[in-house]
Amino acid sequence: MTLYKAPIADTMFVLREIVGLDAHNNRPGFEDATPDTVAAILDEAGRFAEEVFHPLNQSGDRQGCTRAADGSVTTPSGFREAYRQFREAGWGGLSADAAYGGQGLPHVLAAAVNEYLSSANMAFAMYPGLTRGAIAAIEAHGTPEQKAAYLPDMIDGRWTGTMNLTEPHCGTDLGLLRTRAIPRDDGSFAITGQKIFISAGEHDLSDNIIHLVLARIDGAPEGVKGISLFIVPKVLDDGTRNGVSCGAIEEKMGIHGNATCVMNYDDAKGWLLGEAHKGLRAMFTMMNEARLGVGVQGLAIGEIAYQNAVDYARQRLQGRSLAGKAEPGKPADPIIVHPDIRRMLMTMRAINEAGRALVLHSALKGDIAHSSTDVAEAAEADEWLSLVTPVIKGVLTDKGFESAVMAQQVFGGHGYIAEWGMEQFVRDARIAQIYEGANGIQALDLVGRKLALNGGKAIMSFFGEVGRFCEENRADPAMARYTKGLKKGLNDLQQATGWLMQNGPARPDNGGAAATDYMHLFGLVALGYMSARMALAAHRRLAAQDAEDAAFLKGKLATAAFFMDRLMPETAAHLARIASGADSLMALGADEF
Repeated sequence: MTLYKAPIADTMFVLREIVGLDAHNNRPGFEDATPDTVAAILDEAGRFAEEVFHPLNQSGDRQGCTRAADGSVTTPSGFREAYRQFREAGWGGLSADAAYGGQGLPHVLAAAVNEYLSSANMAFAMYPGLTRGAIAAIEAHGTPEQKAAYLPDMIDGRWTGTMNLTEPHCGTDLGLLRTRAIPRDDGSFAITGQKIFISAGEHDLSDNIIHLVLARIDGAPEGVKGISLFIVPKVLDDGTRNGVSCGAIEEKMGIHGNATCVMNYDDAKGWLLGEAHKGLRAMFTMMNEARLGVGVQGLAIGEIAYQNAVDYARQRLQGRSLAGKAEPGKPADPIIVHPDIRRMLMTMRAINEAGRALVLHSALKGDIAHSSTDVAEAAEADEWLSLVTPVIKGVLTDKGFESAVMAQQVFGGHGYIAEWGMEQFVRDARIAQIYEGANGIQALDLVGRKLALNGGKAIMSFFGEVGRFCEENRADPAMARYTKGLKKGLNDLQQATGWLMQNGPARPDNGGAAATDYMHLFGLVALGYMSARMALAAHRRLAAQDAEDAAFLKGKLATAAFFMDRLMPETAAHLARIASGADSLMALGADEF
C-alpha cells in the first residue's frame, strides 16, 4: 500500500508566516481560529485522512463504482462507513455558515483540510468537495426559503450536491446546451435532457443528492444569455423519487472510486436558482469554487506522489554515488544519492511547498473578500482571487501531473506496476487538467479576461506587490539569491504582459498562442514569490537563534534556493515562446495536418 502523512508542520508554517492567521482574529470566523484550535483541527484532519480515507484509495480504485439495473449506484467497499465517520466528525461543515449548522471557521482552514483529504483519496474527497461548491452557489443565489430547505442537510452531509453542465454535444461552449425547462403552474419547472461527466451524480453515501442543473427555459434567448440554473433534488419533499436517474457510469482512466455518471432528466421537478436567463452567473460561483478545489487536487497528488517517491528513493539500492560510495557497507547505494533522482524529488518538493503557500494565501483572500467590511480591502482581495484562480487550477494541476509522472519515474519499473500505486496517481492526476475547464481554457481566461480586469488593476497590483518585496529585501545578503531570481522572473512576466497588450488586440491568435506559456510564466512568478517569502521567514526565525525547528527551516531555504536556481529560469523560455507570436503555430491549413 502507498503511504501518506499529512504535511501539518508545513501547513502551520504557511498559516503563521505567509497567511498571518493570527493577524486576522478580528474577522468573522477567525476569532475561534486560535493557534491551539488550528493545530488541533489539522492534527485530527491529518489523522482522519491517513487512517480513514487513505486505506481505501487503492482498493476503491480497483473495485470502482457499480450501477444496478434500476440506476442505483454502489460505491466501493468501505466508502459508506468512511463517509459516515466524515459526516459525524463535521468535516463537511468546517467553514460553512453557522446559521445553517456549519462551524463558521475560515475557508483557509478548510482549504488545508481539503488538501489532506484529496491527497489521501482524491476520488473519495470529490463527494463532499462537490457538495461544498453546491452549497456556495445556493448561499450566494438562493432565496431565504431555498437556503433553509437545502443548506442544513447539505452542510450536515445527509445530502450531497453536484453540478450538471456538460452535455454529449456541448462542453465548454455552454451556449449550445439543449436541456429544457418548462414552467409548471406551481412555480417549479419540468427539466428534460441529458448531462454527462457528472461527478458523484448517483451513489449510496447520502439520503439525497441535490443536482444543480443548467437548462434553457422554453422561449429563452439562444446562446449563453438564455441559460438558467435549477435546483433538482433526487428525492422530493414527499419522499418520492424525482425524474432524474443515472443512465450509465462513465468508464474512465482514473478516479474510479467516484461515480462519474450520465444523468437523464425526464420531466424532473426543479426550481430556479437565481434569476432566469442568468444561470451562468450563478453556476460560476460553483465553478470558481470547484476550480480552486481542483487546483488543490493537483497540489494534493503532487504531495502524496512526492512522499512515496522519497520513501522509495531512500530504500532502493542501485548503483554507486558519483562522488564515491555513500554506504560502503551495502552492495549498492540508495538511489536518493543520484543527482537525477534529486532533480525530480526537489522539483516536486519545491512546487508542493510553494503551491501550498499560494493556495492558502489565496484562500485567505477569499475569506477577506466574503467577510471584510472595508469595501476597498474586499475588492482588492476579490481581484487577487479572480486573477489567480485560473493559475491555481491550470498550473497546479499541470505540475501535479508532472509530479506524479516523476514519482513513477523514481520507482522505475515498479512505478509501472499497479500494486506500487504510482500509476494510479498518474491516472488520477490526469483528469484534474481536464475537468472544470481544461487548462487551455484556464489560460485563455487569464489572458483574455483576467488581465483586463478593472482596466488591468489586478495584474498591476500583483506586479507592485512582488516588486516591492524584491526591493525591500534586495540589500539583505541572506536574501539576494532569492530576490535576484524572483526579480528576473517578474521582469519576464512584465515583458510578456506588455507584448500581449501590444500584439494581442491586432491579432487575437497572438493571445491564444501565448496563453498557456503566459499562464505558466505567471505561475512560476507567483510560486517563486511564495517561495521567497518562505525563505525570508525562515531566515528571520533562524537569525533569532531560538528556533527549535532549525532543520525544518534550513530545508525551507534549500528548497527556495533550488526553485530560484532550477525552476525560475524557465520564465525566459516562456517569454521567448510568447514573443514568437502565432505565425508558425497557425501556418498550416486544417487539411495540411
